[in-house]
Amino acid sequence: MPEFLLAAALLVFLTVAVGLVRVLRGPSEADRIMAAQLLGTGGIATLLLVGQATAMPALTDVALILALLAAFASVAMARTAPSREDEQEPPA
Repeated sequence: MPEFLLAAALLVFLTVAVGLVRVLRGPSEADRIMAAQLLGTGGIATLLLVGQATAMPALTDVALILALLAAFASVAMARTAPSREDEQEPPA
């Protein structure tokens, strides 16, 4: 069973790596924000899978802290993102 969990963690990690490319090259801010959320969620999932496979409860604690930080980061990004009214040009 630990081999399966480690393989799943590797798959999630590879998905997160592809998401990192999207963060760096995303054409819009929304793409970058969603990819950053993918990084947080994928990191949490990877830590939980590896922690369970290796019987290290400390990794579960780290994953929970990362989940808390990801929630605060998403709120901060939503607050600082420009609204649709800000993006519209005033009529000429």
